[in-house]
Amino acid sequence: MKKTMLALAALPLLATTTPAHADDRLTGDALAAAADRALTDDTLAWDFVEGITTEVGPRQAGTEAEKRGRDWAVAWLRANGFANVADEPFQMETWVPGELHRAEIVSPFPQPLVIQPLGGSASTGPDGIVAEVVEFENVAALAAAPQGSLQGKIAYISHSMTPTQDGSQYGFAGPARWIGAGLAKSKGAIATVIKSVGTDYHRNPHVGGTTFRNPDGSSDVGRAVPTPAGALSLPDAANLERMFDRANGRPITMKLTLTPRNLGTTTSGNVVGEIVGRDPSLPPVLVACHIDSWWNAPGAFDDGAGCGIVAAAARNVGEAGQPLRTIRVLMAGAEEVGLFGSVAYSKAHIDEKIGVGLESDFGADRIWRFESNFRDTNPDLHARLAASIARFGVADSTIRASGGADINISRDQGGAIIDLQQDGTRYFDLHHTPDDTLDKIDPVQLRQNVAVWTQVVGILANEAEPIEGAPKID
Repeated sequence: MKKTMLALAALPLLATTTPAHADDRLTGDALAAAADRALTDDTLAWDFVEGITTEVGPRQAGTEAEKRGRDWAVAWLRANGFANVADEPFQMETWVPGELHRAEIVSPFPQPLVIQPLGGSASTGPDGIVAEVVEFENVAALAAAPQGSLQGKIAYISHSMTPTQDGSQYGFAGPARWIGAGLAKSKGAIATVIKSVGTDYHRNPHVGGTTFRNPDGSSDVGRAVPTPAGALSLPDAANLERMFDRANGRPITMKLTLTPRNLGTTTSGNVVGEIVGRDPSLPPVLVACHIDSWWNAPGAFDDGAGCGIVAAAARNVGEAGQPLRTIRVLMAGAEEVGLFGSVAYSKAHIDEKIGVGLESDFGADRIWRFESNFRDTNPDLHARLAASIARFGVADSTIRASGGADINISRDQGGAIIDLQQDGTRYFDLHHTPDDTLDKIDPVQLRQNVAVWTQVVGILANEAEPIEGAPKID
């Protein structure tokens, strides 16, 4: 997607946040006490996610709703004492889902199915299309289909995703959504439906973006021509698969009606705020999340909770005492539709060295594993961080951290990165569905996140020595 950076918003700077002990520097004891308090008493993260889901709700990237979300976050950061708060705008091409989302089997077993469109897909027009559906067990089976074999047909793509603590099955099943429609188009399909990439069994489709390729292999949506594509709820996908099992070779015909549309170029933005450190010469600690959500949910797990966690941790550190390094909060815009906020932030700030980057974007359940990419380059710091959060039930790991979607700048700079891995066992029950609501957040587990983040961010922000990430792996 083509993007043109706008000039950054010229917003007034605020005074430096004042710690609870105005003349105190952050100490290890004060930091540990702040983290311990967060485990039992912290309500700030809950305040953020409860507020944005109640007062703003769904925040589709590039829309007026996302703008209201950014405005709300700016006001919240200022009200909670953050300095240098701004909304840094960028331009993007914006897709919206439209009003009609219907699928029905015409024959041999007439009945409706629950479906929603995939981001970046095309409209069928309000009258819909009727065609035979061809079943594929997975993306690999679709890839093996002969060229032209789907001419005039609708492809159906399944998968076998199961819940895992580390969320690794998303990478296994995700291609059904990420590339399935484009691959089906290359085989001649006029539309694609997929089994939702998720693990629940509610009649709630899991939405998300898909991509289409040009003949030269590029995916620039300004030139790539999309086809209609939608995700069936998991129960409806299972029902469709049973139909294939008992059709005895008879064709299954579907009427598909999806009416998404493109709004053209609109404005999104990244919300930033800081807890200002004592030594401006030291590169800041970047803590990130994303402020947007898909249109079909208020985005409590994905990623309102993450923004609440990182902001609460940053303020907890500032309240305990002024750290050496500045802590910069980045609430990225337009993550869901292609990481456009993260890319825009990196382009705008690439010459500003980041000390270490870390992101919260995997729900609100407990953190269980600590990873860094400086276990070898800064072994003492890695060991100190791991030891400091063992009391919260977090295990050390030899896995090299790669960072979340919203810290592109750290990867682009080859910088230090930390991953605080959350339990993802139930994350893909909720991911990109209408069930991603406030009531799914467990306040006890949310507080554990804030406690861990407070401890880790505080140590990083008080680190005087350079923090060197491991070299990139090509």
